[in-house]
Amino acid sequence: MKPVFVIVSVLLLPWAVGAQTAVPVTKPGVSKSANYKASSKKAVDKKKTQPKTRVSRQSDPLSRPQWLQPAAAVHTPLPMGVDELAIAERVHLGRLPCELGASVRLEADATQPGYFHVLGKGFHYRMHPVTTTTGAIRLEDKKAGAVWLQLANKSMLMDQSKGRRLADECAHPEQMAFAENMKTNPPPVLFDTTGMGRPND
Repeated sequence: MKPVFVIVSVLLLPWAVGAQTAVPVTKPGVSKSANYKASSKKAVDKKKTQPKTRVSRQSDPLSRPQWLQPAAAVHTPLPMGVDELAIAERVHLGRLPCELGASVRLEADATQPGYFHVLGKGFHYRMHPVTTTTGAIRLEDKKAGAVWLQLANKSMLMDQSKGRRLADECAHPEQMAFAENMKTNPPPVLFDTTGMGRPND
């Protein structure tokens, strides 16, 4: 009987040892995965629920959008007075032939009464009348330093900044007619010079 008990004990010993050393690993593994998923879900939920803070850039003028920037000052020409508008009505318009095959074209500014565009080869000025004491019609572009002089028999364009004439002997048909009339009917002499410099008889 004793030997039989010993044999049975020997046979059951490996099973008992295996039963004692076997530790279930499924529960701890499941709990870790569940804990990781739960913590990740909490982090995502916290990130979603956290209110977004907008950074206001309006305090920095350099970071403002272009449409928020103050508009640049636009230079608006001053309106002409009564005297200047009266002079503007006497300005000859159109293409005026000049000496040496040059020409100058004068056009009235459609947006600003009293202003004119003076165009030619290599130049384009925007001029307005200026009152004078000589009676000549004078147009100026002060920014460019250009002057247009209209006399009874001819017109000329001068660059005062460089001290030279850009066009001379320019003539409108009315000026051409006046110049021809001057040849046959010269203007009267203001001073009688007859006998000046001669001894009296």
